[in-house]
Parts: sequence; structure tokens; C-alpha cells
Amino acid sequence: MSQLAVINIGICGLGTVGQGVWKHLARSRAALECRLGVRLRLHRASVRDLRKKRSVAVPTAKLTTDPLAVATDPAIHIVCELIGGTTVAREVTLAALRLGKTVVSANKALLCAHGPEIFAAARKHGGHFFFEASVAGGIPIIKALREGLVANRFKLIYGILNGTCNYILTRMEREGLGYAEILADAKRLGYAEADESLDVEGWDTAHKAGILAFLAHGAWVPTNKMLVEGITRITQTDLQFAREHGFAIKLLAVIARDFASGELFVRVHPTLLPAGKVLASVNEVYNGISVTGDVVGETVYIGRGAGQDATASAVISDIADAVLLLRRGNAPLPAPAGSRCPLAPPERIRSRYYLRLDVRDRPGVLAQIATATAREGVSIADMVQRPGARPGSATLLLTTHVSNERAIRATLARLKKLGSVLGAPLLLRIADF
Repeated sequence: MSQLAVINIGICGLGTVGQGVWKHLARSRAALECRLGVRLRLHRASVRDLRKKRSVAVPTAKLTTDPLAVATDPAIHIVCELIGGTTVAREVTLAALRLGKTVVSANKALLCAHGPEIFAAARKHGGHFFFEASVAGGIPIIKALREGLVANRFKLIYGILNGTCNYILTRMEREGLGYAEILADAKRLGYAEADESLDVEGWDTAHKAGILAFLAHGAWVPTNKMLVEGITRITQTDLQFAREHGFAIKLLAVIARDFASGELFVRVHPTLLPAGKVLASVNEVYNGISVTGDVVGETVYIGRGAGQDATASAVISDIADAVLLLRRGNAPLPAPAGSRCPLAPPERIRSRYYLRLDVRDRPGVLAQIATATAREGVSIADMVQRPGARPGSATLLLTTHVSNERAIRATLARLKKLGSVLGAPLLLRIADF
């Protein structure tokens, strides 16, 4: 293989990202070939509909509706899995790996659902799996963790990993508009899917957080073991409070490790982030990630987290790495380190908290709330009262001293049972990184 003059590339899925990869590979092929010392050939691609018009010109003879035919084509050395989902994508990935091929993927959901199986297949059959594009688009965070920061243990990684949520929160903050109005606009502009729930409920970010946890700590944390909350209940009241108290509200993934106990926790939730933090100023569709290593200290990465060009850039970066690997004779990469580090129980996850309560505006309500929090050992640090949205109501904005997830959840359960509390309270974490 070291004498190989031509590298054939197959693409499974010519959607937005697939077309971007085809376009930029075709456009930059001469420069890449010079840099890598091989000839690159876009050999074949699979599509759902042969008749569909696309933004890139692909010869009909290179198209098929069968992605498995691309994955198992003996002429193809590198298979780009850009289908999405976890069914056909899994079949394609495993079929290629079982033939000892290299697979490049942008599929975070696939990796979270089937990561151990995929890496086991790659090791068993001598294939390789690259996945830089699965997290944070064009930001090379996976390569940074896997290569540039290999000397470090990672106490804390946190970041903005979903451009849709960051775009919505940015515009809400800047323009004073409500969530629903900005979401509708985001859909019109193509920044949000028709079904936005995967993004705004936090699950897209959770998939990416799972990948970062694996890279940093070698442990697969399923999303059902994470704390996952979205941005759908954020209002202008919360944004105003944050602004007045020196915070920005961001949807953050947080991966933290206590090396004394070995415990790991992975969570996704809207967070009041101090305005002085670099990531508090990361706006619009941009992503930002802070990585704290025990050797290097804190490093921060910012860039476009999604979109055709940013994701295609990451895919092509992996293709280039795969080509260099093939030129070296396809020597096996070190197996990803496995780990059984325990997940931190709720009482070990500590933070300050922000609570928004809509309550009946009548005597004795504040005493009831103070009693409910005190019974769970949660201490109120500050309280602001504002007029409520309905007659005879008030909005209470509370912050707490440092508490823990078990205590604050028990407090919420108590508050919900109070007849004076109208609707479900909103809980946000305050970042004390």
C-alpha cells in the first residue's frame, strides 16, 4: 500500500455535507495531492434520488442508490459516511471496517450509540475510523484532544457545541425578542431544522459531549446517564437578570473529572456564564470549547460549529490523515483507551443555582419558599421580585449559595407542590469554573 499512487474516495450520502466534501475536494485536489504525495480520485457516491438536482456536478456514472455498494467496493480505500442516523449508517460503517477500509464520519449520533462496536470492528479487521467532523464542525477539537494535548489529564472541558441554540440565545439577548419568534426566523434562514427538538432540547449537544468524554477519559457515557436540559423555557426575564448580574446565558456541555475520586460527570444545560469568560462572547452560530489540562492549563477553541463548509473542512482533514496513514502502510493506530470511571452521583455535582418562580402575590409566600429551600439544605443568596405576567402574581428570581444536584432537585419537587407556586419553576446552573 505504501507504493499506492491513487487513493479512491467513496462518499455515502450527498446531502449538504457530502456535497461540500465533493465540492472542496474537487476544487482543492491539486493542492492536496501536492501536499499528500498521492493522486485523489472521487470514485463513487451514493444518493437517495438519482434525479435530484444538486449544487455540485457529479457524473451520473459515479452515482448509485446503494450505499453498501460504495462501502464494499474493492476499489475504494476511504469511505466517507455522511448519511446520518444510526441504522443504514451503522451498516455502511461496519461493512467497510470489516473489509479493513478507513471510514471518515461526521455522525455523532452513530458514534454515541455504537462507538464501542465500531472501534472493536476497526481493531479486529485492521480498518480505521476518523470522526473529527462529529463535534464542533470546523474546530479541530478531536485532533487537539487526541494529539496536541496528549500529555494532559483533563479536569474540565466545557463548551458551546450547538450553533442553533447559540444563534437563538444571541438574538434573544440582542433584540429582546421571544424564543418562539427567533426560532421561526432560524428555521426560515436554515439555522434550525423543521423538527428543532434535537437541537433545542440539548440532545445534539449531549451526543457531542459523549464523544468528548470518551476522547478525554476513555469512557462512554450514554445520554440517558447525563443531565440534559434545553433552552426552550428561557425568557427575556432570565436574560435581563443575567445581563444585570454580569452573566451571559449559554447552552453548555460540561465534562468534569475529579481525579481524587475518579468520578466523571457529563451534563448539558443552559448556564449563567460569567461575562468575563471568553465563551460568554461567542455568539451567533459559532461554537466555543474550553479545555483545561493539568499540564497546559486552559486552552480555548472558537469557530463555526456547523454548516456545509465548516463540516466539510473537518471531513477533508480526516481524509488527509487517512491518506497519510495509507502511505505509511496502514499501520494500526493505538487502540482507544477504555475506562470504567464511575459517574458522579447527584450529591457530588455542586454548583450555585438560579431559580425563576411565578407565584401568587400574597402574604406568606416568601416564607413558604424559604422553608422549602431550607428543608433541603439549600441556602438563598439573593432574591429579586418583579411584577408577574398575570394579575395577582409576581415573579421571584432567586440565586443560591453552593449546593448540589440532589438537594436542588428535591427543592424543586417541594416548590412544585406549593399552591402558591404557579407552573413549573425554571432552574439554571451558575458556572463557577
